[in-house]
Amino acid sequence: MSASTPSTLPDLDRRTFAWFVDKGMQVFMFVGGISAIVLIVGIFVFITKEGLPFITGEMDIWEFLTSPNWRPTSETKTTYGAFALIVGTASVTGLAMLIAVPFSLGAAIFIAEFATGRTREILKILVEMLAAIPSVVWGFIGLSIMNPLIIETFNVPVGLNILNSGIILGLMAAPIMTTIAEDALKAVPDTYREAAEAMGATRWQIIWRVVLPAARNGLVAAVLLGVGRGFGETMAVLMASGHSINIPGGIFDSVRALTATIAAELGETVPGSDHYRALFTLGILLFLVTFVINLTADLVVRGIRKK
Repeated sequence: MSASTPSTLPDLDRRTFAWFVDKGMQVFMFVGGISAIVLIVGIFVFITKEGLPFITGEMDIWEFLTSPNWRPTSETKTTYGAFALIVGTASVTGLAMLIAVPFSLGAAIFIAEFATGRTREILKILVEMLAAIPSVVWGFIGLSIMNPLIIETFNVPVGLNILNSGIILGLMAAPIMTTIAEDALKAVPDTYREAAEAMGATRWQIIWRVVLPAARNGLVAAVLLGVGRGFGETMAVLMASGHSINIPGGIFDSVRALTATIAAELGETVPGSDHYRALFTLGILLFLVTFVINLTADLVVRGIRKK
């Protein structure tokens, strides 16, 4: 008995230490997971607390959502109509997605299915480097490069418009969408490709009829993440869109986005004023739009999984 004691105690110490490490990591993971929920709830509670007095006060919800007149500092009559801001945000985001989605999916397919070895690694690094460029740099590109280029190319008086901000926002969203889409394509088991090849399918038939349908959950998530990025972007849209309250009639019209309005005006408002509360109400609207996008993504993915 005495001879086995020295070897038994170290084993017990190692098991005890491993047990504490395991429990500690469980607690750490639980705190990390629950903190995201706590932060989201905290942010929603904060913006709701600041914007709720404006909503429950004299504000007309219908006028707020349908009126194009955003005049919070008017000396005659202040109006808080967010319709032009909503249309401006939607138009810029829509054009950005029309640009970003084909390029992102095409780049993801090439990297995942065609590029090999060093070429694939270089392309992945370049895509990640594009995602790391700050939004203010993209805004500067739109202001100093795209602005005169659009004026000269299309013979328009102003180059800060929907086209400019849509291109910049599409370039900003494309790297993230490409990365997620490429991960989704690589997650498709190779046995799917091998089975299709055994049946005589060409390379493109394998991608179109096997890989893309199998990866559509991740592809939908990538597109919707890009939409969320478009709605939430601030600085680049502020610098490239012209920041003009206007219901656009074409891609060469200047617009103002919801996020840009909050960023440009919040620092100049008096805390507690109607203008201050109205800006937080725009924040609530943005939060709800993001929630609807995420809910739509979840419903789409659940529907695909059921099929």
